[in-house]
Amino acid sequence: MEKFPTPILFYSFLIALVLLNSRHATSEEVEDQREFNYEEDSEKGPLRWGEIRQEWSMCSKGSMQSPIDLSDDRVELVSHFGILKSNYRPCNATLKNRGHDMMLKWETDAGFILLNGTLYKLKQCHWHASSEHTINGKRFDLEVHLVHESATGNIAVTGILYRIGAPDPFLSSIMDYLADVSDTTDEEEVVGMVDPRQMKTSSTKYYRYIGSLTTPPCTQNVIWTIAREVSTVSEEQVKSLRVAVHDDSDTNARPVQPRNRRIVQLYRQTVEEKN
Repeated sequence: MEKFPTPILFYSFLIALVLLNSRHATSEEVEDQREFNYEEDSEKGPLRWGEIRQEWSMCSKGSMQSPIDLSDDRVELVSHFGILKSNYRPCNATLKNRGHDMMLKWETDAGFILLNGTLYKLKQCHWHASSEHTINGKRFDLEVHLVHESATGNIAVTGILYRIGAPDPFLSSIMDYLADVSDTTDEEEVVGMVDPRQMKTSSTKYYRYIGSLTTPPCTQNVIWTIAREVSTVSEEQVKSLRVAVHDDSDTNARPVQPRNRRIVQLYRQTVEEKN
């Protein structure tokens, strides 16, 4: 991998942030996802999302769409971002079946992340099985998206990838509520206090790029941060997430989108930082 001078990387990312602030995204993903599906050849499938509604046209014509393949031989190494950290706290939450995914929505202040001096508050998280982002062409068993929003409405999403292995502690804490949703036709389940700190969001190596929401309306100018360290999840947990939505689909992962010459940066903790 080629290492570029830090100033060039800093200003390239600064330019991207200027574009971000000039046309910010909105966290309002489609609450009822039954109007579209993930079947490749369907009239409502990913290739046709942009035709279903006019306000979803970005799904077809956008040049900064997500997810993408994170290829290590096409990234710019950076060292100035710092370790990915979060400032989360326990908060009351509701589990909602949106049609193709399960969304856990925090009702009040569940904390924040800080990116380039801007505070982004944690709003919700949801899961995709299999993963939407790939690393060097490899797809994983699960991906969680933690959606954050700034005071001006800009969006930053943190993604964590999982492979089958030991159970994920965070999912273990809400498994009973997933079961309750699966056993009824109710779309929402009050969970109570949920601690987002149980998710392994801190990372010493991660990717960052500018992309979009991965469901309609596919709004662009979203800051994506994907942890390079892959976590583990049990097969039962992945199955529970899919069964709970009652959508009769094997997946809710959007296909990988063209990168279109976008900059993808990879932060790695330096020896100096470790010391």
